[in-house]
Amino acid sequence: MFSNKIIALATEVLVLARAQNLKIATAESCTGGLIIGALTEIAGSSDVVDRGFVTYTNRAKMESLGLEADTLKIDGAVSSDVAIAMAMGAIQNSSANIAVSVTGIAGPDGGTDIKPVGLVHMAAIKRGGNTLHQKHNFGNIGRSKVREKTIIAALELLKEII
Repeated sequence: MFSNKIIALATEVLVLARAQNLKIATAESCTGGLIIGALTEIAGSSDVVDRGFVTYTNRAKMESLGLEADTLKIDGAVSSDVAIAMAMGAIQNSSANIAVSVTGIAGPDGGTDIKPVGLVHMAAIKRGGNTLHQKHNFGNIGRSKVREKTIIAALELLKEII
């Protein structure tokens, strides 16, 4: 189901988190749960993976992660502030020590001049620690490729926050 690269990265994340006794949560929009899916593809992941939030709509982001309507209105759902708030919401609404979030425009439609197809914001947070944010412009390379590149970047970001 997942590429060898994704499986290798997911395995590495689990090993690193396990070594520090960390639990992981995800908050996903444009990937629709594929990051948590990649992590749980690995046998034995239940000692590291806490939960995943698939919050595709703004309403879901508010109800499941506690995002404020104003946060979503100011810059829109695909923004650094929303990615950071999603990661914070995942930490606050789980037993996880670390969380990663992604929000973006996978395409083929939905892009604008300001926010083109392939734009993805992601954030990772460690409970009581720092927050990381990344902005990626993957380009209009097709929905599947945008999502695949997002999974890889999110797993890399998890490695960094650990």
